[in-house]
Amino acid sequence: MKLELIAFTQRGNDLALRLADTLSCHGHQAACTRDGLKAEEWAGRAFSRCDGLIFVGAAGIAVRAIAPYLRHKSTDPAVVVVDERVQFVIPILSGHLGGANDLAREIAALTGAVPVITTATDVNGVFAVDQWARRQELMVCNPERILPVSSRLLAGETVWFFSAWPIAGELPRGLRPASREEAQVVLDLRPPEGDALWLCPKGMRVGMGCRRGTPAAALRSLLEDVLTEEAIPKNAVCALCTIDLKKDEAGLRELAQELGVPLLTYSAQELAQVPGTFTPSPFVEQVTGVDNVCERAALVSGGTLLRRKTAREGATVALAMEKLYLTWEEHG
Repeated sequence: MKLELIAFTQRGNDLALRLADTLSCHGHQAACTRDGLKAEEWAGRAFSRCDGLIFVGAAGIAVRAIAPYLRHKSTDPAVVVVDERVQFVIPILSGHLGGANDLAREIAALTGAVPVITTATDVNGVFAVDQWARRQELMVCNPERILPVSSRLLAGETVWFFSAWPIAGELPRGLRPASREEAQVVLDLRPPEGDALWLCPKGMRVGMGCRRGTPAAALRSLLEDVLTEEAIPKNAVCALCTIDLKKDEAGLRELAQELGVPLLTYSAQELAQVPGTFTPSPFVEQVTGVDNVCERAALVSGGTLLRRKTAREGATVALAMEKLYLTWEEHG
């Protein structure tokens, strides 16, 4: 996670610096970034550019500082408070979707503090579907449906669950397998019917090829039309993939930046080694050295080809879903 820390006294600042170093050594990107700002000004900047805010000091200061910037549980960053003597770590915002609860537990484990977790599912030992989704790197597409699901589980009622992919381990208490049509929680690329909670993996690889100079607008239009036809959300895209001959193609680079995903490129030899049956093009093979770019590029890392080549105005696109490795084990 990208984390920013703030403190208000010399003792607190010393702790914040040590904590930032410790968290950075454990895989986070953490830094103290107050730079003389007032707490509210700092919070406004941090809200828009990081995954989590850590206040070293009083919880009341943190609450007042973040209050003007609260938007929605699906978008607000994690906010955690650590007292200056490192006795308690308190997640005060985005405990599940933002990861504040897990961050508090991690800080507590690193410092010997006590994590103060107050979310109802956690304190009652009930499965938290939104927390599990985050840990599995799944998107919660309609977060307003989290509350009805959690309420049923807290009341001891059954929640019917469908997944388009296998999930290792035993189903958590309160969940039961169901058909897609009957489920109250649906894990799938495509939206469920009715009012089920929709979980979607961010594992869609987009393979693309294009003529030199094809503008980003044309590539975007083609991709959006294909995703709409397949009923797949744009946020499910995790990478834009093509041949290395196109690594400097301005339209592809611009589209990848708009999507917020990497542009991955592969040599003709790498693409030719991808197993499977693909839509061949003698012209593409003559130019690039491989019979198909978009389908092969989408499948370089394995997975399932969901949409074969669609061509329009000098551009081609194909869709593939990465292999998913889902588990209930540590969260059952």
